[in-house]
Amino acid sequence: MPINEYAQAREEMDASGTRNEKAASSEEVGARPLLHDHVLGDSIPSQSAIRKMKEKAKSILPDTLFLSLLHRKCIGRYPRLARPATFNEKILQRNLRPDPRYVRLTDKLEVREYVAARLGEAHLVPLIAAPEAFTRAVFDSLPDAFVMKANHGSTFVEIVRDKSETTFERLQELSERWLSTSFYWVARERHYRKIRPRIFFEQLLLDHHGRVPADFKVHCFGGHAGRPLMYILLITDRFGNNTHGDVFDAQWRHMDVMIGPYTRSAEPPPRPDNLEAVLKAATVLAKDFDYVRVDLYAPDNRVYFGELTFTPGAGVLPFTPDHVDYEWGQLLGASADL
Repeated sequence: MPINEYAQAREEMDASGTRNEKAASSEEVGARPLLHDHVLGDSIPSQSAIRKMKEKAKSILPDTLFLSLLHRKCIGRYPRLARPATFNEKILQRNLRPDPRYVRLTDKLEVREYVAARLGEAHLVPLIAAPEAFTRAVFDSLPDAFVMKANHGSTFVEIVRDKSETTFERLQELSERWLSTSFYWVARERHYRKIRPRIFFEQLLLDHHGRVPADFKVHCFGGHAGRPLMYILLITDRFGNNTHGDVFDAQWRHMDVMIGPYTRSAEPPPRPDNLEAVLKAATVLAKDFDYVRVDLYAPDNRVYFGELTFTPGAGVLPFTPDHVDYEWGQLLGASADL
């Protein structure tokens, strides 16, 4: 499937997540307007109304059916959930039957304790605040530069380089939108249902050039059997206008592979001086799992933890070429971590 179509599908998924779980109740379904109302003389529904009706219809689909249709839309084929073969199909299994450990380790606040115990507190991005409520007093106490995040999903990141250029009201509105989004409804990753949404603030990491550091997404296979087999998706300029994603093996050989919406750089980034430290950190955090993606930052020869991801792309992550989906599926056992 073309990358731009995948990105469009993800946008639709994100839009569908902003609802309360009660929206799927049978009582509300019965009260919804019928699609054929305009045939009886009413005006034709607007595009906005049609989209709302489509989102309501999605909310009543069983998880298995929803994921099958989403996989078809993003990957271009229906998944074989009974006998999964590809990486994405096996990730879909995890969505539907998550390991109980995923709840704590996917929560971006709760996981900090786990990382500190295994890797050390020095590898945690300094936490500024994790308030029960985001108030003006909290805003006033924040430093001039920081990052606002939510703990219960992906893409909930707001970088503030200069607090004087934003307002409490703007960040409050953003935080309320995040907190009202049930990430489970976005792509039916069931472990997200049990994470209590919270807002928190971290120190803004910058390298010596004043840039946000690259994101090392280290896919680790077979961690509990020793040093895992690792593939690195390096995302550069993630919050800028020249974003690229380059895939490397553990020896920093540039691979002719694209993952998700990221295109390769014209010139691959050079091998980082602290690559071994990055791989060592990923190995430590992956040792309890058959597969996990360990996200790290490595500015100026330091290594900081980002997150642990057990269901990358929610099982609808396009690979280019497509055969990589099957090759990675062979690396990930059908019953891994279940």
